[in-house]
Amino acid sequence: MADPVTLSPEFGTSAPVDEITDKRLLRGARTRQLVLGRAVDIASLESLEGLSFGRLALATGLSKAGIQILFRTKESLQLATVDHARSMFNDFVVQPARKKPRGVERLRELIERWIEYAERPLFAGGCFFAPNLAEFDSRPGPVRDCLVRAQRGWTNLLSAELDCAVEQADIAYLDSDLAAFQIDAVIRSANTAMRLGDDAAAHKIRRVLESILTPSAEASARGEKNRMQRNRRRQA
Repeated sequence: MADPVTLSPEFGTSAPVDEITDKRLLRGARTRQLVLGRAVDIASLESLEGLSFGRLALATGLSKAGIQILFRTKESLQLATVDHARSMFNDFVVQPARKKPRGVERLRELIERWIEYAERPLFAGGCFFAPNLAEFDSRPGPVRDCLVRAQRGWTNLLSAELDCAVEQADIAYLDSDLAAFQIDAVIRSANTAMRLGDDAAAHKIRRVLESILTPSAEASARGEKNRMQRNRRRQA
């Protein structure tokens, strides 16, 4: 049976419906990525409240009506922007850190990746989440809920790696939830400091992290044993 076709009046030819549908979907996906790429930068500079269909039309060169067809409402646009920012953060910070062994090494890598994410910056305004959490923390609704999920996902990740470091006896026992809260508070403060030109902000983050990663007695003993073995090898 022949493929269903649709006539193309511009050229007087025909093309399979599936092919046209696939091309339209691909074009729509590319347009969506273009819009969201600009939206995350605007939202990192001016918060999610700074987003509008008209603003994005000017920023992308697309029609306002075309963007509105993609997202329908401002709230849908805001939610899609948060999801896009979270995906970018995950790709840049979280996934590369997963290559490191769990515990202290992965924690250090997570923080180093976060520092690079904020210093580069990945988003025009630095950390995407810091200003938007401040903007929506007292405004219940789907946008706030979406931001809270992203925030809790990050602090839960830090807490899990701290727990792992304790279980492996690499660091002394600590309250992992409290330590994760402290680390997150410091890096959000550092984001502001970086935007204000504080060149020492990254160093301060590292100092705070290392103060939290106090070696356990077992880890200290292992380190001393390794040091003595190295000294014996040198003397041999």
